[in-house]
Amino acid sequence: MQKKALVIIDIQNDITKNYKDIIGNVNKAIDWAVNHDIHVVYIRHENLSVGTRTFKPNTHGAELVSDMKIVSGNIFTKYKGNALTSEEFSDFISKNEIQDFYIAGADAIACVKSTCYNLCKANYVVNVLSDCITSYDKKKIDEMLRYYESKGCKIIRLSDLETDTLLL
Repeated sequence: MQKKALVIIDIQNDITKNYKDIIGNVNKAIDWAVNHDIHVVYIRHENLSVGTRTFKPNTHGAELVSDMKIVSGNIFTKYKGNALTSEEFSDFISKNEIQDFYIAGADAIACVKSTCYNLCKANYVVNVLSDCITSYDKKKIDEMLRYYESKGCKIIRLSDLETDTLLL
């Protein structure tokens, strides 16, 4: 297994309906990762706040969506925006010596943003798959891509993965 991971953030039942726009590409990215011996990791958000209506633990809304391919048991739960706050995820990274990340996810202006920022801050290589992210406010995606790039992320498209062996 390579020291790389495709990380899919918060593609859960309670997430924006806009995930439907990217689920085909996310599933293709999963196939790409499997075919190139790259770890596939799923990050789930759970909201522990009193009175919350979304991402409640042990509810249908907190489950990964049924139309996403699940190809590994690498499913980690976080309770804050940054996936690195999941101790199990951080341990997985360390144990597998992962240095390079490919990021897909459902909220570009929240958890995807926080995770990308913190991965870059920790000196990891971060590749954001621009056609594998979405948001509640899709008009903000281009702004977020510029933000990711300003923080050290490389912005790539799924087709770049399929054609560019230098990305491996």
